[in-house]
Amino acid sequence: MERLDGKTALVTGAASGIGLATAELFAARGAKVALNHLPNDKRGPTAVERLRAQGHAVFAAPGDVASPDSAEKMVGEAIAALGRLDFLVNNAGTPATMAPISPSELDRLTDEFWATILSTNLLGPFRCTRAAASALKSAHGAVCNTASVAGRNMPGSSMAYGASKAGLINLTKNLARALAPQVRVNAVAPGFVDTDWTRQWPAERKQASIERTLLKRACTPADIAAAIVFLCADATMVTAQTLVVDGGYSL
Repeated sequence: MERLDGKTALVTGAASGIGLATAELFAARGAKVALNHLPNDKRGPTAVERLRAQGHAVFAAPGDVASPDSAEKMVGEAIAALGRLDFLVNNAGTPATMAPISPSELDRLTDEFWATILSTNLLGPFRCTRAAASALKSAHGAVCNTASVAGRNMPGSSMAYGASKAGLINLTKNLARALAPQVRVNAVAPGFVDTDWTRQWPAERKQASIERTLLKRACTPADIAAAIVFLCADATMVTAQTLVVDGGYSL
């Protein structure tokens, strides 16, 4: 793969997991990276410090994509620090629950729960893309959203989470229409991924998820990051698509 020297990327939700792996891969290929994290998440500054010590051009971009004002301010400050914006990765998301909520448990799906899910998982990517649109058009850049197989009729952590990711898949297509021809917009749809969140699952649940995959292993954050960077930087004739990266889990 070609080097990305001179290119820039903003990755949301990059304090850990898929976001951090994506920021690391962009940096390893030579891009300048703005690493977004929640203002009170100490993992973000720690990751920035570590990557800078390795010689990478990485900047902290604190902010909450679930907040309209915070999201817009964060994107503007990130673009100012980077000098331009070639790639936007809308990775920040939340299940808003530590354990799955079955479809029959409707009373647990309160308005507040729905609002948390939708504001982060669906409105967050829209807010950030809208704020970055002008810079992305100037750079003829690309956007990649982190969706989920839960948005493609697979079980997820809750029906609210699945609906948010289904909406994000649809939003990806419409943002591709809105920003064409200057900007490409795609998404990835992970299945079971070995992250801080899933590591807290019971061992039998994790093993069942692995056994369900055709490849008989858990996806790693690096697996998803490779697909995200590919869609942003390498697949220059691909837009409005959602790439499933789940080792055959959803088959």
